[in-house]
Amino acid sequence: MEQNQLKAIVSQFDINGTISEIKPLGEGLINDTYKVITAEAGEPDYVLQRVNNNVFPDVDMVMRNIDAVTSHIRKKLELAGEDDIERKVLRFIPAKADGKLYTLLDGQYWRLMVFIPDAITKQAVDPESSRDAGRAFGRFQAMLADIPVQLGETIKDFHNMEFRLQQLREVVAKDPVGRVSEPKVQTLLQEIDARAEEMCKAERMGREGILPKRVCHCDTKVNNMMFNKEGQVLCVIDLDTVMPNFIFSDYGDFLRTGANFVAEDNADMTAVGFNMEIFKAFTEGYLESARSFLLPVEVENLPYAAALFPYMQCVRFLWDYLSGDKYWKCQYLEHNFVRANNQFHLLKSIESNYPKMETFIGECLAK
Repeated sequence: MEQNQLKAIVSQFDINGTISEIKPLGEGLINDTYKVITAEAGEPDYVLQRVNNNVFPDVDMVMRNIDAVTSHIRKKLELAGEDDIERKVLRFIPAKADGKLYTLLDGQYWRLMVFIPDAITKQAVDPESSRDAGRAFGRFQAMLADIPVQLGETIKDFHNMEFRLQQLREVVAKDPVGRVSEPKVQTLLQEIDARAEEMCKAERMGREGILPKRVCHCDTKVNNMMFNKEGQVLCVIDLDTVMPNFIFSDYGDFLRTGANFVAEDNADMTAVGFNMEIFKAFTEGYLESARSFLLPVEVENLPYAAALFPYMQCVRFLWDYLSGDKYWKCQYLEHNFVRANNQFHLLKSIESNYPKMETFIGECLAK
């Protein structure tokens, strides 16, 4: 977009300082992001984002969730006497017209937040960054365990295993592109079906009142944290997916991507496997900061959570393959099936490591 257009958007918000330049920031796949640089040395810079309302259709709900979460975290940090709070929690700027934390211009939703200076993100998943991630996301959940408001569900049924299986069963029944009869598909469908009851136990325990829903981030990647230059975690970012969910979402989703030895679309199934060193580091960090509020039923099902997300992603990739590859971009005809098969092999590796995982979790709790 042109500078004048971007400046006109920023002018809708109640900022301090004079804009000197606006330039693209990062490589986000969902939202368009820009850094707004101010001319005055004492004034903050800002981050301008266009919110993708195709992914997040209720932008007002998204921003109400974010406002509730960041306000609650800020109060917790203030009560704890923390220093440097402005770099430890995101701050969004209200729109001049109505005070909301977004504005709607020409059918597009925009928001503005204060840029966190002298901060970096990390891309590499190694034991050190995984331990940091576990500690940061566990602390994020812990600080929000007593939030006094009910958040909305920004992406309906996002991590609902029963819903994902129903999607798969519907496309199997319709077979729109004639792929269901392929032998490799039939084999994978049988493996999925054999585990379906076990993998849906979170929803069952939720209905029975055994398992609570808590405020979760629901997109726990290493690059969704900000670090200071000394390598210490400042805060968790990218809060669009924050919503009520079982804690398995934040725990299992990180391990699905972070603890696979290879990328999720690697076609060499002999290379796929569960990295126990990443598991141990993330789990150690997570339990260090989250054990204060976790129920025994949540802790004892952490190995299940690690298995749940490769299973769920296997189901989703296979659903897309049988639908005709409409959701994820594919580089070749079998791409989605390869992804599904990759996730199934990761699942099997996790299942084989259950005893080791349970032993390590017990050791962490005994410390």
